[in-house]
Amino acid sequence: MAKIRRMWLVLLATLILLLTLTGCGQGTKTGDKQQTPPAAGPVNKNLILATTTSTMDSGLLDVLIPMFEEKSGYIVKPNAVGTGQALAMGDQGNADVLLVHAPADEVKLVQKGTVINRQLVMHNDFIIVGPPSDPAGIRGVKKAADAFKKIAAKQAIFVSRGDDSGTHKKEKDIWKEAGINPQGKWYQEAGAGMGQTLNIASEKGGYTLTDRGTYLALKKNLNLDIMLEGEKTLLNIYHVMQVNPEKFPGMKINSEGAKAFVDFMVAPETQKVIGDFGKDKFGQSLFFPDAGKDENTLGQ
Repeated sequence: MAKIRRMWLVLLATLILLLTLTGCGQGTKTGDKQQTPPAAGPVNKNLILATTTSTMDSGLLDVLIPMFEEKSGYIVKPNAVGTGQALAMGDQGNADVLLVHAPADEVKLVQKGTVINRQLVMHNDFIIVGPPSDPAGIRGVKKAADAFKKIAAKQAIFVSRGDDSGTHKKEKDIWKEAGINPQGKWYQEAGAGMGQTLNIASEKGGYTLTDRGTYLALKKNLNLDIMLEGEKTLLNIYHVMQVNPEKFPGMKINSEGAKAFVDFMVAPETQKVIGDFGKDKFGQSLFFPDAGKDENTLGQ
């Protein structure tokens, strides 16, 4: 009798265990359908973006970064510096992804193997702006180098970014084309981003070279007019690229996040946002989307 009772107790315990396990399995169901577990987010959520001040000063990244974060689950930590500094951050493994506008210097990093997956994103253009009184008489001049020659000849105030940014590099190229080594009290280096440089030029009644997007974004607070625009050599071309994790094995480069950001910047939806950015405020785009285009055809 005792033996039969023990058998019944064992069977009852087994039944209870089976019912418990079945109940746990049903907790993941809704009706007759198995629920899909939530997708895992990025393992490393933090993404360091090194970029130029123009993308921040124009307000473009204030629109794009929240879009990317919402879609991807990454948290972007932007460092808005001159393009020279942004490229240096990449070259030292201190960033995950770069968004910059100095093509010749970018190619050098590609050749070194420091960056990979370099993609054309967009362009706007550089313009020369100055005080409405135009003391150097450059309004209507067709070539930037000729305008710089007149500014130097008059020793009219010229405010340079002086920060090794993409804009500063372009400015130095123009001075070189003009055959002038600018120096003296009239030539002043701000050592600052584009927004600050424009404000200094406005306050001092000076000229400067700027990207169109930042100028238009700040125009209402500036006493500066466009003096020269439209020269093909003044195209301002932006690329996005990943820092190569194989170059920095001990630096924990977020290559997955960087690739996600590159893919996001060239995606059709993002390119449309770039193309529409600024139209509501200025009646024109601040940037022109270029993903998938032949860079050599830009400006034609």
